[in-house]
Amino acid sequence: MRTAHLGRTQVTVTALGFGAAPIGNLYRATDEATARAAVDAAWDHGVRYFDTAPHYGLGLSELRLGRALAERPRDQFTVSTKIGRVLVPNPAPTGSDLAAGGFAVPDELTRVHDYSRDGVRRSLDASLERLGLDRIDIVYVHDPDDHMDAAIHQAIPALVELREQGVIGAIGAGMNTVDPLRRFVAESDVDVVMVAGRWTLLDRSAVPLLTECNQWGVSVVAAAPFNSGLLARPYPPDDAYFDYGPAPAPVLDQARTLARVCTEHGTTLPHAAMRFPLISRTVAAVVAGPRSAEQAAQNAAWVAKAVPATLWPALEAARSG
Repeated sequence: MRTAHLGRTQVTVTALGFGAAPIGNLYRATDEATARAAVDAAWDHGVRYFDTAPHYGLGLSELRLGRALAERPRDQFTVSTKIGRVLVPNPAPTGSDLAAGGFAVPDELTRVHDYSRDGVRRSLDASLERLGLDRIDIVYVHDPDDHMDAAIHQAIPALVELREQGVIGAIGAGMNTVDPLRRFVAESDVDVVMVAGRWTLLDRSAVPLLTECNQWGVSVVAAAPFNSGLLARPYPPDDAYFDYGPAPAPVLDQARTLARVCTEHGTTLPHAAMRFPLISRTVAAVVAGPRSAEQAAQNAAWVAKAVPATLWPALEAARSG
């Protein structure tokens, strides 16, 4: 599988990254064996980049990922995690994190937004312990939409120090929104940005971000290529989700139009969705979150196989039409 360096660092990622939110019980429970099988299948199909976060399952994703990678040669894989949500004891647990955080796990812990220097250190120390690692390859500042000044002026300088010390290899920011990521690129010393759902077959709003990242030598990791599921099936169903909610009728219609074009050109909508982000040379990897071994294998197959050369012009014509 193709690999790429991030920014000016020596950190490399495979073209497909394993998003570990589903194995942290995103929306519903996934048993330990199924989670492990998903990681194993991704590895067997050439994936060497694995992305997680304390937020995912209140640490469960990091624990499971760490156990699954424990017997792999450390110099053969890249792990990213995130800072910004420190896990602390929950003073008022309800029994489940599903309503508050979206993960089907007990809520003995809760998240506290903290982008301070001390918060960065505490979060990373806890992540290292859960992952069972002595270093983190990539650390993203996670969803600091309402904490941008603290993220840029406190969290990033703390991460720069850790990068200089060799504790981490590359630093960046991961968000669903484009303009704040553009601030990181312009105002801080990041190596990479992770943009979720904004550089996809349906949503191209990250174009200015990609342009500026190319100018500044910052790499891009494109996450959520299926836009919360809308692009994950050959023909989007009536109850498809888009950006974490039911797909609006015009968006659903557009996705179905793209699906028909894919069929006419001998491929499928999810195949095109997985390949699309990599069209940009600025994009080092596309990250998708499989819940099972079958999904992990299918994601890898889609990334590995080129789409027909006639597909992209036809899809652009359908979008503009």
